[in-house]
Amino acid sequence: MLEEWLIELEEKIQYRFQDRRLLRQALTHSSYANEQRINKFEDYERLEFLGDAVLELVSSDFLFREEKDMAEGQLTRKRSSMVCEPALAFCARDIALEQYILLGKGEEATGGRGRDSIVSDVMEAVIGAIYLDSGIEEASGFIHHFILSDLEHKQLFYDAKTILQEAVQQEGKEMIHYELLKEEGPEHEKIFLVEVRVGDRKLGTGSGHSKKAAEQQAAYQALLCRREEM
Repeated sequence: MLEEWLIELEEKIQYRFQDRRLLRQALTHSSYANEQRINKFEDYERLEFLGDAVLELVSSDFLFREEKDMAEGQLTRKRSSMVCEPALAFCARDIALEQYILLGKGEEATGGRGRDSIVSDVMEAVIGAIYLDSGIEEASGFIHHFILSDLEHKQLFYDAKTILQEAVQQEGKEMIHYELLKEEGPEHEKIFLVEVRVGDRKLGTGSGHSKKAAEQQAAYQALLCRREEM
């Protein structure tokens, strides 16, 4: 069954591994590896370390060539927004990568599959696995296709709070504010529900495992609603 899952994921990412063990390792969380005992399976942490470095190089090269008028500080900030944890998790969920992660029973029970930190780590681990399997060209192709594509839409998500704030200010309206509506779930796996408002008008709502993530989702939903109204 697992072999079929790996083949299915290969089709989604449009890359077939020469050594499929690398893909399996990239999907293996430490909680799962520990449950299997005697170190039968390696987890993704070393591959994530490598993938992070490859991603930084490829995204830096991309921005250097695409944004010829940007200063170093601007390039650094834009790269950070493109490859930050929520951004990578957003890209990973586009290919439903979270469905293929091998988690221990405890981690699964506490919502690990929905946690941005884990999903983004696995995305970087997959990059590291592709790099080891075939080199920088294939890894770069994966990054360009699944992370550096459709940047206008993704940037709307990555920078939603800033974009929304600037749009409201340009219209001369009141300052926006974010209101925490409620918290749900156990202490280790909280879900926050946030609403973004201008005065008494609700612009959007969002949820996340942190207040910051919920605010970003709320701002993103508000921007999507604004686009539909235009």
